[in-house]
Amino acid sequence: MLGPTESSPLAALSAAGVSIWLDDLSRELLAGGELRKLIADKHVVGATTNPTIFASALSKGDRYNEQLRALGEAGSSVDDAVFALTTDDVRDACDELAPVYERSAGIDGRVSIEVDPRLAQDVGSTVAMARKLWETVDRPNLFIKIPATRAGLEAITAVTAEGISVNVTLIFSLDRYREVMHAYLRGLEQAQAHGRELADIHSVASFFVSRVDVEVDRRLDTIGTAQALALKGKAGVANARLAFQAYEQLLVDPRWQRLAAAGARTQRPLWASTGVKDPNLPDTMYVTELVIAGTVNTMPGGTLAAFDDHGTLPAHTPTVDDFTAAKDHFAALERVGIDFTDVTDTLEREGLTKFEDSWRELGESVAREMHAKPAAAQAQAQAESESAELLAIYLGDHHAAATAGLELFRRAADARKDEQDGHTLAELADQIDEDRTALTRIMTNLGVSTSQSKTAAAWLAEKAGRLKTNGHLFSRSPLSDLLEAEAMLTGVQGKAACWRTLLALAQTDSRLNADDLAVLLERAAQQSTTLEEVRSAAAARALGSPVQAV
Repeated sequence: MLGPTESSPLAALSAAGVSIWLDDLSRELLAGGELRKLIADKHVVGATTNPTIFASALSKGDRYNEQLRALGEAGSSVDDAVFALTTDDVRDACDELAPVYERSAGIDGRVSIEVDPRLAQDVGSTVAMARKLWETVDRPNLFIKIPATRAGLEAITAVTAEGISVNVTLIFSLDRYREVMHAYLRGLEQAQAHGRELADIHSVASFFVSRVDVEVDRRLDTIGTAQALALKGKAGVANARLAFQAYEQLLVDPRWQRLAAAGARTQRPLWASTGVKDPNLPDTMYVTELVIAGTVNTMPGGTLAAFDDHGTLPAHTPTVDDFTAAKDHFAALERVGIDFTDVTDTLEREGLTKFEDSWRELGESVAREMHAKPAAAQAQAQAESESAELLAIYLGDHHAAATAGLELFRRAADARKDEQDGHTLAELADQIDEDRTALTRIMTNLGVSTSQSKTAAAWLAEKAGRLKTNGHLFSRSPLSDLLEAEAMLTGVQGKAACWRTLLALAQTDSRLNADDLAVLLERAAQQSTTLEEVRSAAAARALGSPVQAV
């Protein structure tokens, strides 16, 4: 084992030499004291950010509103406002982590901020923004995040040469990782040539893990053979282990050793994208499988909490046999038709696109809030809250009606199982069950509880009572079939009205899928047609003469 069991899984992970960083940051975390608690109680010694994290932070709570409105009134541009918000948050986080920075001699206590991802292919602009971020935050425990694109490699060297500490992000391939390490070495050599103190320059290289499995496993599923499917869920860890092997190989390179003798700091491997995306995999896998002293694991909040709850350490750190197994895994992937170079190229492109999309979303949110009127915003929030409450009641009633209606369909199908329309009603009961499941899923997406509604329950109880027209508790009257059919038809028509209402709401609420609702509405129409035929036949039997559908 790596060592004796500590008081908690996170304590044990820290004792094993892994630096625990939080892959999250928001003004809510800072102002609410949550980051301070994570540092004090959960062994968190760093924090990373990216455009997606900032976009998410802005969407939660109202702690940014006052500053944004002030920036709007001052005539600031959207880009300037984004810059102000993000640098303020990162500066505050640097201050929170300053004690960690001091006691770790600058190794940890770090906070990362990323250059505008729209500049990823522009060396000069990336360097200029990195310099501006470094000067504006003005904290020694800052990392500037630069994507590991081709252009990014040049920027990494230039920024390092200026004495700016860099977190290189979006690394997926071993070849690119080796290029990143050498870009850092070139920067150190240039810094040394300009008389800079190398010990003051730090760096980490963020090697992405789970996204590799997502893309590889998607391709393995497409291939679909037993041999291919057996390889799922392993590429991310194998790739990371080989990255660590490449890091160890660099440490014995004479070029690095000359820099180390001059006081240079190693560029530590950082495991990024460690939140498990496949529910079939253990939710702490990308932490447990990559416990290696001297590395960083930056975890989203959910992964941090999961490891704190039930995380375990491996029996040993990766060995030569593990590195060999990792190489063998990639050979097996190639044999089944996986082009891993294409995988990593795809992931780099998609990663940049996602960051650009998040940056654009962040800018749009900032623009809206900068020019929002407080009174109007408050009125809108109140209106949205009231609408949400009414929608919850409305959907709760329909869900209760669907639950009771399903029982009616099943009872009717069972009562007529030996009759001609018994099979039809059984099929309809299955459809009604599927429709109720669809409604439950819609309510979950809208954040609405599925608790039963007394109003709907009372309505259905009244309908059910009407079915016992002969006063008998268990036997059926001649009108039972007819009244059941009418009640079921009424229920389906009410359900169709619900689908129409939600379909209209889907025009302005992205949580609703208009195509899915259109399918449900069409099925309700077909159910109504079938039930009208069942009702007409029951009327003819009960009343003694044909009763035509209108």
